[in-house]
Amino acid sequence: MEVRRFLKKRKRDAHKGDYGHVFVLAGSRGLTGAAALAAQASLRAGAGLVTLGVPASLNLAMEKKLTEVMTCALPETREATVSLKAKKEILKKVAGSDVVALGPGLSTNPETQKLVRQLIVEIKKPMVLDADALNALAGHASLLKKTSGECVVTPHPGEMSRLIGKNINYIKKNRLGVAKKFADQYNAVVVLKGAGTVVVYKGKHYINKTGNPGMATAGSGDVLTGVIAGFLAQGLKAFDAARLAVYVHGRAGDLAAKEKGEISLIASDLLHKLPEVLARA
Repeated sequence: MEVRRFLKKRKRDAHKGDYGHVFVLAGSRGLTGAAALAAQASLRAGAGLVTLGVPASLNLAMEKKLTEVMTCALPETREATVSLKAKKEILKKVAGSDVVALGPGLSTNPETQKLVRQLIVEIKKPMVLDADALNALAGHASLLKKTSGECVVTPHPGEMSRLIGKNINYIKKNRLGVAKKFADQYNAVVVLKGAGTVVVYKGKHYINKTGNPGMATAGSGDVLTGVIAGFLAQGLKAFDAARLAVYVHGRAGDLAAKEKGEISLIASDLLHKLPEVLARA
């Protein structure tokens, strides 16, 4: 894939506002890594600004870990997940952003899941939905029909199983068909992850050929979510942002595996290889 066809050379007088602002809503107690990976990946993909919204008790840890990412401490539940009381502040942050990434590490806390469902309907910006945002939609997928901005969903087969009520083996055997049907039914770009990740939208599809088994590791999907959001922030259409991100993510994984080996590869290795992939393009 010709990366430069999508990401043009930057002008000498460019400023960070030219490359978009991503708001990432992610993280809960025990799952801060997912939030950090997604936020960093958006920056590595080229977004000019990234703000990360996390439960208030986790904010200091994120500020210490993430030098370049802005943070937003949000009201939380007793379990240190984002509370319904955070909605007003979240929508305020969303209003000042160009793209929203929603889901990594948010938890399946019932109050947080209710918040997610409300946000999916009320947010008017392009969104990338992953992980616990998709879990919140299990049994409520029809809410996707109420979105007004471009929407990218990034399920693995287990998440897709919960979304459509089919078993995982059926999904694995009918990957392209399942993705096409879901994309058509809910007017969303579908990124059905796995070996040969499938990207589908409105009759178009892309089957990825980059990547390796070493990428079957915790946090890999969070990096992909951040990359998709980063490309959306730079003005790419949702289908193009998704297929380019899948390609670049897999290519970063291939470079990381060449250096580290498939067995020892971890998600942060993908972050470290994104600059090499994009610089070579």
